[in-house]
Amino acid sequence: MAYDMVDLCWKLSVCFFCYQVVSGRVKKEARYVAAVYEHESILSPNPTALIDRQSALELMGRNLDIYDQQVAAAARQGAQIIVFPEDGIHGFNFTRRSIYPYLDFVPHSSSVKWNPCREKYLFNDTEVLQRLSCMALKNKIFLVANLGTKQPCKHTDPHCPRDGRYQFNTNVVFNDAGTLIATYRKHNLYFEYAFDTPTEPDYKLFDTPFAGKFGMFTCFDILFFEPAVNLIRQYNVKQIVYPTAWMNQLPLLSAVEFQQAFATAFSVNILAANIHHPTLGMTGSGIYTPVKSFIYHNMESYGGKLIVAEIPVMSTDYKTDLEHNERFRENVRRSCNTFTSTSEDDQVCFMEGQEAPGKVSEKGTEQSPPLFYAEMMYDNFTFVPVWAEKGELQVCANTLCCYLNYKRDVLTDELYALGVFDGLHTVNGIYYVQACALVKCGGLSFSTCGQEVTDATAVIDFQLWGNMSTPYIFPLLLTSGITLDFADHMGWKNNHYFLSKNRTSNGLLTAALYGRWYEKD
Repeated sequence: MAYDMVDLCWKLSVCFFCYQVVSGRVKKEARYVAAVYEHESILSPNPTALIDRQSALELMGRNLDIYDQQVAAAARQGAQIIVFPEDGIHGFNFTRRSIYPYLDFVPHSSSVKWNPCREKYLFNDTEVLQRLSCMALKNKIFLVANLGTKQPCKHTDPHCPRDGRYQFNTNVVFNDAGTLIATYRKHNLYFEYAFDTPTEPDYKLFDTPFAGKFGMFTCFDILFFEPAVNLIRQYNVKQIVYPTAWMNQLPLLSAVEFQQAFATAFSVNILAANIHHPTLGMTGSGIYTPVKSFIYHNMESYGGKLIVAEIPVMSTDYKTDLEHNERFRENVRRSCNTFTSTSEDDQVCFMEGQEAPGKVSEKGTEQSPPLFYAEMMYDNFTFVPVWAEKGELQVCANTLCCYLNYKRDVLTDELYALGVFDGLHTVNGIYYVQACALVKCGGLSFSTCGQEVTDATAVIDFQLWGNMSTPYIFPLLLTSGITLDFADHMGWKNNHYFLSKNRTSNGLLTAALYGRWYEKD
């Protein structure tokens, strides 16, 4: 009965939307053309060596030559904005001293109106900014790039470093006239000892004539409340530019997987440009909407990749998935007061305060599958094997319980497992995670569950849900070959978040609810 009610509401909303379209009450969708470039950067052979400014400019100039070509190529395809990756111009693995010759000076004050291409001698040490500005101006395109910057400070400033300057990992934005219109200093550094953390988070926006306001942040920022989530919440931003130098980590944090999950969770468009170094596990860029993506993930070959796509402008009137979830949670709670599930197969509604339905058992097996523990993403997950062709499973850790209903098309010779983790992640960053994950294991033994896997053949129907304690849930759905799939339904049902899919498009690698409990970081 509860399923019928949800389906009826969905059908009525679709019919109402169709009526609006037919009657002309829905405005024509605004769209824009975006580009991102995954760049195989030319790196310094010895980033810790001390060199002069001219040598640094020569190396960066080789990367900027490639940028110049790609900006022109994007403009020829009608792109109105292009995004380049983090570290794409200068590289990485510097010391504080060795990166200094690579740093440009950039004014961070919004009151300074400056066109580096037209006003080249206004500030010293701005050669990189000048070239980027001229690319934007020449091609009449908005341009977003990442570079290292320096800012002198006085010792009366209590935060001023001993060498008398700040060094920042910085995004810069130029409009289609080449004017510098926004800068952003990365807040969550990832073992970047050459750079300083700003004393306060930057919330930086810029306006465009084709898609309204954009927000921006960089790489590791995406995993934290400040500034990424707070930027979206405070300023109702619906378009994000995102330079990154992301090292993929399967099964839960590959670049395209999490970028899409973020776009879906917050109902935003993300223009994400990653660096391309397959030997370092770095690839994965895309242009993402909440329901569609244009992605590039390639661990086999070298060279850059330009992605150009036309996408709809996300309206600021459109509520985020989190806001929809809160309303849906209340609506379903009211429905559950009237309709109570009595069928084992109908598990939308269950009584408030009761444990959700779901058993550590599988149809067709008399013995309950055993619990086991394995390391996944450097965390100690509790797992239960997914052995049968179909079944219902439950696994719990701390306060979190995860539930799975599933059915395979064909019982393949592949081991899957349902895992749960509810705790503080402490490797390569400290942050609190609640995760329910259905993953393909690396082999047939329990110890291989949680390993990185890129190929699968099992096509699975499933409903996955958990009693998450945080509203910040990122839905992950990754299929064979590191391709993305999209859930049929997701949201809150009686204080449980769910994700369901009727037949995955390819063999399933990961279906997960990745929750970030920011208050417990």
